[in-house]
Amino acid sequence: MEQTPNSSTRDAKVKMSIRVDESEPDWDTIDIPFEKREVTIKKRWIDKEYDVKEFLGSGKFGEVKACVEKSTGKDFAAKFINTYTQDDKKGVMTEVEVMKKLQHPRLLQLYDVYDSSDKRKEMCLILELISGGELFERVVDDDFFLTERACMMFVKQIIDGVAHMHSVNVLHLDLKPENILCLTKKGNAIKIIDFGLAHFYDPKKKLMVLAGTPEFVAPEVVKYEGVSHATDMWSVGVICYVLLSGLSPFMGDSDMETLGNVTACDWSFDFKEFEEISDTAKDFISKLLVADPKKRMTSEESSKHSWLQSSTLMPAAKIDKARLKRFLIRRKWQKAVNAILALSRMGVHLSTRSAPGREN
Repeated sequence: MEQTPNSSTRDAKVKMSIRVDESEPDWDTIDIPFEKREVTIKKRWIDKEYDVKEFLGSGKFGEVKACVEKSTGKDFAAKFINTYTQDDKKGVMTEVEVMKKLQHPRLLQLYDVYDSSDKRKEMCLILELISGGELFERVVDDDFFLTERACMMFVKQIIDGVAHMHSVNVLHLDLKPENILCLTKKGNAIKIIDFGLAHFYDPKKKLMVLAGTPEFVAPEVVKYEGVSHATDMWSVGVICYVLLSGLSPFMGDSDMETLGNVTACDWSFDFKEFEEISDTAKDFISKLLVADPKKRMTSEESSKHSWLQSSTLMPAAKIDKARLKRFLIRRKWQKAVNAILALSRMGVHLSTRSAPGREN
């Protein structure tokens, strides 16, 4: 939820001043307070308490629209989720229970939940409104001075959010650039979003998951060997690699080839884009992109790594963003194709349902 900082929020500033010249971004970030609250599921619809506004986006779950709470005038995002089946509803309920545990400045916050699925086959999550757009979109902007130091500060915030998730035994399981947003259009604070694939994790029980995004998914997911905190840390390593270079470490000509590269742990720094990147940054990534999940750095170990502690000792040269821009163009194309395929499948599903007398 975007707000204008006042005297109370100024007191909550987190000082991260690391500029060596005026061309670098200002790293004084503000953690805008979000009211902690006990979220309960309301067995009614949102229209009596919220005014629904413009369309913001959509996905396989449904769509997101801006909304305003009538009693306070505060802006939020309303995530409408289809609950045609019991499995759909179970998935939403898991997402709600997960988000109730994730009250942290680096994580998207849940404000209200409405369940009218008995009548509408739909539920609605009222969420913090994030207005800054995707992190990668922000850093490729011509006005943004991207350095290794800037990348480090973003990764530091990602680790902070992941560490909190893991401290309450929640796995995100879909960490990727699209799920890292900037809180505002001007500031540099980030938020991790989209807990639709998140799971509670009991170290004493084997959790099997076969979902995620091929470029960012860990080997144990591909091999269906059970996931853990380490699964998220692999994804952090891939995000860091891409952010610093614009290269995707495991990208193949097809999803199958990409997944094959992941399982083989086939990657390297042997590209010109890494020539000016510090050895400590490479060491950080190397300790995350490890095939054996038991040998990967944990979120706690990552936060103490020398790369995240050496803000004034790394190269200050501007990173060439040409590769990163091409990476984003490709990702947008992939999302567009996936959206078309999803709509096509939905059309077939609906046409089949509308013809009950049709013979198979």
